Amino acid sequence: MPWRFGAAPRGAVLLFSAATLVGARPESARAATITIVDMDAAGEGFNDPTPVTPVGGNPGTTVGAQRLFVFQHAADVWGAILPSTVEIRVQAAFNPLSCTATSGVLGSAGAVSVVRDFAGAPLSGHWYPIALANKLAGADLTPGVNDINAQFNSSVGTTGCLETTSWYYGVDANAGGKIDLLSTVLHELGHGLGFSTTTSGSTGGYAGSFPHVWDHFLYDDGSGLHWDQMDDAQRAGSAVACDQLAWDGPYTMQQAPAFLGANPVLRINAPAAIAADCEAGTATFGPALTSAFMTQDIVLADDGVGTTTDACEPLVNAAAVSGKIALIDRGNCAFTQKVKNAQNAGAIAAVIVDNVAGCSPSGLAGADPTITIPAVRITLADGNTIKANLPGVNASLARDPGSLAGADGVGRPRMYTPSAFSGGSSVSHWDVTADPDLLMEPFATPLAPDRVDLTQWLFADLGWFRGLVAVGDPPGGRTHLVGNGPNPFGSSTTIHMTLARDGEAELAIFDLGGRRVASLHAGALAAGAHSFDWHGWNDAGRRVPPGIYLCRLRAEGVVETERMVKWQ
Repeated sequence: MPWRFGAAPRGAVLLFSAATLVGARPESARAATITIVDMDAAGEGFNDPTPVTPVGGNPGTTVGAQRLFVFQHAADVWGAILPSTVEIRVQAAFNPLSCTATSGVLGSAGAVSVVRDFAGAPLSGHWYPIALANKLAGADLTPGVNDINAQFNSSVGTTGCLETTSWYYGVDANAGGKIDLLSTVLHELGHGLGFSTTTSGSTGGYAGSFPHVWDHFLYDDGSGLHWDQMDDAQRAGSAVACDQLAWDGPYTMQQAPAFLGANPVLRINAPAAIAADCEAGTATFGPALTSAFMTQDIVLADDGVGTTTDACEPLVNAAAVSGKIALIDRGNCAFTQKVKNAQNAGAIAAVIVDNVAGCSPSGLAGADPTITIPAVRITLADGNTIKANLPGVNASLARDPGSLAGADGVGRPRMYTPSAFSGGSSVSHWDVTADPDLLMEPFATPLAPDRVDLTQWLFADLGWFRGLVAVGDPPGGRTHLVGNGPNPFGSSTTIHMTLARDGEAELAIFDLGGRRVASLHAGALAAGAHSFDWHGWNDAGRRVPPGIYLCRLRAEGVVETERMVKWQ
């Protein structure tokens, strides 16, 4: 991708000609202003005059107006969360992108430029995306130049491009079988705001001979090194090492248990020679796994037709499968069809084995309300090990509360590193094993509206939040309003704060007019970290409407305020 170096008065700048897929504390915690710059020509994209009916909270009456409303809504969500005194300008357009009748690129976005060694940079010799660099410097380091470049697929729903679906322009997460534009824009703006690196994952080479701040927090479990400590070959190897690359920023690790659930596992109990926990992807259909282990022998499915182990037809070994865990090969029919055939044969659970080698599996997609048994997906390697030891394999299926889904053994959230490098996806996304799904996974996932989940805490590690610059500024040992999560939130959120010493503290919620809405605490607190839940009720016991609210901490002469977005 073409780029050039140029001198800048406040540090070096690397300027991109197109989108990439990619401490001093500020004086103000003012919410960021994010402006959408319409790059479409008349009659297309944001200016498409096709009349439509308002939908899902979007009042627009043309396709173009609805698209612009969604974009500005997403910009306002990020703007309410990220503090900056410098306007963030996003040049955006709808263009035809890579697509087939059944799959395609929904959108892409990235920082227009990156900057290093500017006044206020927490790390020297590291590139920062321009929006973050401007925030940390408290000034526009590239005046007259937009900060983020974004484009989205204008062909979705047309012949040859995801033909059976279309964009959904509502902002209420009610997309049904359509593709939710809001979550797509939130995702891509996340990349432009800093959820990516300029370092090549395929070659391991730095952009312009310097690492990105992102690389400082990429930790390789195999080598015990961060990306900014490795050589090119080590980084290239790390980018395709299954389940080895993780994020070890302190704020992200601290908050991960609030966003990631217990890890789903298939625990092999016998024979002893293969006893181990197999990573498992869960299904969107059937009952959810719980922490109660379901234990039984494993039996290989046999439907007697073609690939006899794919369970695409009724099983002919129902007597053997009944009361057991059915092992099924992937391919040739829908996951729901396989599991339903196992259920009809009397199986108590189904385990589907991938048909190609790969990393820890993602989930099983589909919908069938008649399925009443749990189902999971495991890797080809694990499946082959089980098959080689049949009969006589006994296993347990459950969620293990001792580990997090999508994190390594010590709680570092994993990054997406498939065994074959995928440009634009590898390294710069959360891993697909995250459960519940996260906004910044590489594939579109159904999410609550305005949900930015664990990503906001990764941004805290990078330096986005006032007083939350991870480098040289640990969260403990001072009085501080850390923030809340999730944010935005629906029915409830948890507010986190720290006190440097024992004393009086007041934590309360206000509306934007400065009126007190709810008092969460007023009185003595011990030194250390504290968390308070707010369920969206005011002091009169009534649920407050959606909107932006202020959380304020007063303690030891410190007054700190953070914005929160309530979407329902």
